[in-house]
Amino acid sequence: MENFRFANPNLLWLLLVVFVLIGLFLWANHHSEILLARFGKKAMLRPLMHGVSHKKRNLKFTLQIIALVCLIVAAARPQFGSKIETVKKEGIEVEICLDISNSMLAQDISPSRLGKAKRMLTRLLDKMQNDQVGLIVFAGDAVVQLPITNDYVSAKMFLESITPDNISAQGTAIGAAINLAVRSFSPREDSSKAIVLITDAENHEDDAAGAAASAFEKGIPTHVIGVGSTQGSIIPDGTGRANSPRKDAQGNPITTRLDETIARQVAEAGHGVYAHADNSNSAINSVIESLHQMQSIELESHVYAEYDDQFFWFVLVAMLCVLADLFVVDRANAYLSKIQLFQ
Repeated sequence: MENFRFANPNLLWLLLVVFVLIGLFLWANHHSEILLARFGKKAMLRPLMHGVSHKKRNLKFTLQIIALVCLIVAAARPQFGSKIETVKKEGIEVEICLDISNSMLAQDISPSRLGKAKRMLTRLLDKMQNDQVGLIVFAGDAVVQLPITNDYVSAKMFLESITPDNISAQGTAIGAAINLAVRSFSPREDSSKAIVLITDAENHEDDAAGAAASAFEKGIPTHVIGVGSTQGSIIPDGTGRANSPRKDAQGNPITTRLDETIARQVAEAGHGVYAHADNSNSAINSVIESLHQMQSIELESHVYAEYDDQFFWFVLVAMLCVLADLFVVDRANAYLSKIQLFQ
């Protein structure tokens, strides 16, 4: 059912407790039968257990289990989408290419190159309203971290979880990231598209400028933000210890510097803007301004307009089961035994 969901689906794992309780109940019944068998046959012992009602005990347990299941389902908050709407908004498509190579851990800009990049992208997402955004991370290879979407909350969540460990192959394959970005846009030819590349542009392994030029031939400009200093900085080894650099095979500290030449070449080939990130927001603001100047087109997205909670019905069934359980006593009732409801 497309428009049904649980607001707290993780709570459904508590249903495993129900199976455990059922298993314990069945085991207890079986163990009780074994103990009774030591005293004689059940047919001979039945007259001696006139006040005991096994069916009542089973009924009470069933009511309790139903009540527990309903309360767990209610806590998970089942919801139905009351209606589906097609929301039409005007915006552009933006693919973000984020460099997550080890050199992005350098701290020549606060708190680090990668940390600064995340802050800039968070600001970019905050400035978006009706646009669609995708996220690609790259080092020695490029992968789609988040397909094109207008779900900015998810985009921010994916962004926060990014580390250099997301890609095992080290390097800076800018061209591969740009080519993947071009393939990751929607197939619509009338939509305005742009690539935002954030990198230190060091150790590039392919024709990055050629990839940007090829993207612009398809009408997709590439804006570049360079992070890091041109003077260079050591790369931390990731242990968290102060002044603990990553070292090469000869034991020498590895340094990294922003290659502005390559970064500018990519931006020029992609007919986009180039900005050098500092401790202000000037770099990302210049990119945001360029994006706002692009022509917006009508983008359609199907959403469930409202979700209505349906947990009330499960709570009601649970309460009725609890009330019924209170009226069912464990032992046989002298009046009911005559009509043999539970015997």
